[in-house]
This record gives sequence, structure tokens and C-alpha cells, in this order.
Amino acid sequence: MNTRNTTEIALEHVRALIERAEQAPNLETLAKAAKLSPTHLQRAFRRRYGVSPAEYHRARRFGQLKAALRDGAAVTDAVYDAGFGSGSRVYEHSDRLLGMTPASYRAGGAGASIRYTTTDTPLGRLLVATTTRGICAVTLGANDAELEARLKDEFPHAGRERVDAGREEWLDAVIAHIASELGWSDAEAPALPPLDIAATAFQWRVWDALTRIPQGVTKSYGELAAELGMPKAARAVGRACGSNRVALIVPCHRIVREDGTLGGWRWGVERKRELLARERRNTVAPRHAQTG
Repeated sequence: MNTRNTTEIALEHVRALIERAEQAPNLETLAKAAKLSPTHLQRAFRRRYGVSPAEYHRARRFGQLKAALRDGAAVTDAVYDAGFGSGSRVYEHSDRLLGMTPASYRAGGAGASIRYTTTDTPLGRLLVATTTRGICAVTLGANDAELEARLKDEFPHAGRERVDAGREEWLDAVIAHIASELGWSDAEAPALPPLDIAATAFQWRVWDALTRIPQGVTKSYGELAAELGMPKAARAVGRACGSNRVALIVPCHRIVREDGTLGGWRWGVERKRELLARERRNTVAPRHAQTG
């Protein structure tokens, strides 16, 4: 058995140990079980799974917490059943991994105040929504009723206020940024507000990598996984793309299947086709103008 296979088996063993552990095993314990040095294990585990062993354990516990909260468990019960020693540890990471506090997540966004607006684009209607922390949704649809119903499904108990007259700074910034980036406006793209969306450490890595794909360029799930140092994680990359809630801001439309076909897209494959065609025209046209 070659060294690579031996390491992969060791990493799978470590992952299984983490899955079974109620408390996060320390790195030295995991390294001893894997018969690897702590430094080698840390690097190899991150290459294979996109996160450190400690981050993997935390993300797994948050996954259990979210499932329990969605099923209606009391916050305190869900926190301790997921293996957290105290509620304070959950709240330390809840903004990044849940997008809101556990109680608000359990209650379908109760307590959150969401402001949103809609506008026309060449791809149909666009809805942009923000909380007091940042962007929580950017979606495309055929009409406002469809978009507003989707926002309600996502945050059924949040306060939702439509803002149209003058909109507001963050909503305007998102719309202007999208219009500029995709060639719908000649104005310079303004800076984007922060994101307020639930995500694991791995999803953040994938989404960050997506934002680095230039306009007019597509990559396969496998290519992106390889760039992240995880060539066998193509399916996990696909799941991370599928969980993206902010259309165009995180450009998951630039990911295609291994054979080059478009694959699916949360907001419709025909919109994806048109969007990619527009991006290619936007990037090719200036070069033609210079050489014509």
C-alpha cells in the first residue's frame, strides 16, 4: 500500500473518531490514533476536508444543533444534546454558522428585522434583502410574488419590510454592485456590505473561491475542488454551491459539470445560460474594440 493510500485511510479513521466524539478530541490524541505527527495531520486533514479537525467537529455539532432547532427542540436542550458545554460557546459562533442567534434560527428568524426591495434586471426580477448585520438573500425570479414567497419561506417569522422609496444604503449598494459587475450599468461598482448568511467553514472556503473566478470563465466542480487542495471533494463543492443563497454575489453560476455542460442552478438553468453568455460578451467585447 502506497503512502498516499495509507494517509487517506488514517484521515478517514480520524474523521470517524471526530464523528463519534461528544467532545472535540485534541490534536495530539488524533495524531496518535492516525500514527501521524500533529502538524502533518493538521495539514493533511485540511487538504482533504477543507477544514481543521477542530473546525470539522464544530461544524458537525452545529449541523446537529440546526437539525434539532428545526425540529422544534428547546434551545437549551438542542445546545447540550449537540455536545456544547455551554450556551455561550454556541453564541460565540452563531453569527457565522447560523446567521442569527439559535433562538432566532429555531423560530424561523423571529426577532430578525429584514428589509428588502426588488428591481428589474435582464435576467428577470431581482430581490435583495438585508438584516442589521448584512446581506441575507439575493434571489432571481419571474415576479415579485415568487420572490417574496421565497423570502417568507426562508425566514417565516422574521420581520420583513419592503423598502422602495429611495431604498436604503445597503440595498442600493448591492443592486449597484451587481449592475456594474455584470455590465448592466457603466457606474463603478460600490463596495458590498458584509454577508449575514449561515455557513460552515467549508462552505465559506468554496464561496470565497467562487468569487475569485473571473467573469467569462467557468470551472468544473472537480477543478474547484482541486484548487482547494481536495481533489476528491467535488460532490462536497457541489453541495456548497447548492447552498448558496446570494445569487450573483457568490457566482456559483460559473461552476459547470465535468463534461462542460451547465448542470443546474437554483435560479434556473436558462438564466444561468444567459448570464454566462452576457459575461463572455462583456469580457470579449473590449478586446474586439481594441483590435478592430
